[in-house]
Amino acid sequence: MGLNHEEAALSAFLDRSTHALTTAFAELPASAQAWLVDALRHARSTLAGDGRMAEWQAALAALPVLAVEARDYGACPRAAGPCDDARRAALYAALMALAPWRKGPFEVFGIRIDSEWRSDWKWARVLPHLASLEGRRVLDVGCGNGYYLWRMAEAGAALALGIDPALAACTQFAAVARYLACERVHMLPLASAALDERLRCFDTVFSMGVLYHRRDHLVHLRELHCALRAGGELLLETLVIADGSTELLVPAARYAAMRNVWAVPAPATVEQWLAETGFRRARMVDLTPTTVAEQRSTPWMPYHSLQDFLAVEDSTRTIEGYPAPQRAVFVASVD
Repeated sequence: MGLNHEEAALSAFLDRSTHALTTAFAELPASAQAWLVDALRHARSTLAGDGRMAEWQAALAALPVLAVEARDYGACPRAAGPCDDARRAALYAALMALAPWRKGPFEVFGIRIDSEWRSDWKWARVLPHLASLEGRRVLDVGCGNGYYLWRMAEAGAALALGIDPALAACTQFAAVARYLACERVHMLPLASAALDERLRCFDTVFSMGVLYHRRDHLVHLRELHCALRAGGELLLETLVIADGSTELLVPAARYAAMRNVWAVPAPATVEQWLAETGFRRARMVDLTPTTVAEQRSTPWMPYHSLQDFLAVEDSTRTIEGYPAPQRAVFVASVD
């Protein structure tokens, strides 16, 4: 069965990624190349996997052709160039059709995408604790719309590959990549379950905001371990309970209104899990409360956000009565 017009927009994007990734993996062991073949096949099979696919891909197909004269992968990844009012209006409509935008910000031809998260703040906390990304192969697991991939490119990564099963996020990435295009930055619509022992080729692996969404936390950590070469580095960022009240919070139903938070560990528990799954030298390098300045509603994400999920009478508690969100960053390595 052929692809319709909307599916073809993302299919063309995957075609470009296929060529670039095949080239990037050509110098890697045959096992990693075999993994890529399977991953690309699976990614393409997901194109019709969401009820809003036609809507998202129509927006992707509607992006105007614009000449990029400048690109910047800094705190607000940016593409700039000549753009008249009519094309800017078409660009704005297409990008807004892909809302809600969770990660960012981005700026495209003068249009600033003010996302729910100030992802640049998290990157500023993370980057000082990493080994240099210069010339490294980097994998971002659960990358969302790929904001951090551009920051990894700015930091010198030779390859920044993101995976995320959400087709909405993949479509947002494809929209931004239309103008920010970088041969070192790619994303595939894959879940972390796609990672297996054939890989073992990435120098740095990121997992940010994923662990607490997984029913089996140890399985996720083993998936991350599979992707790293010997001597590689893991950057894990996750919700934690750091007040000493428990080693592991298992919400009764929701945590901060999120249905898919299965468990929130204490920092020492995370370090224990990392040791159990084969990581070495695990350590917490940052602990920061999430604030309503960092996560909030905006015109690009107009729905409820953190300010709606904290108790009115006590912002140190969630509406369910749990400790308010704190996020910890852990660094570990593979021998």
